[in-house]
Amino acid sequence: MLSIFRRLMKDTDGATAIEYTLIAALIAVAAITAMTTLGKTVSNVLSNVAVSM
Repeated sequence: MLSIFRRLMKDTDGATAIEYTLIAALIAVAAITAMTTLGKTVSNVLSNVAVSM
């Protein structure tokens, strides 16, 4: 049992996968925030165009 624990502690593949997952999540949050802001801006511009017509 102790040898299994030691082997798991030496394995770094899981840590790398977690790091990549955290980076991907951070990029996703930034993209969602940017798209939401951009979407509101585009919506306002289109509303102004519709009112002008």
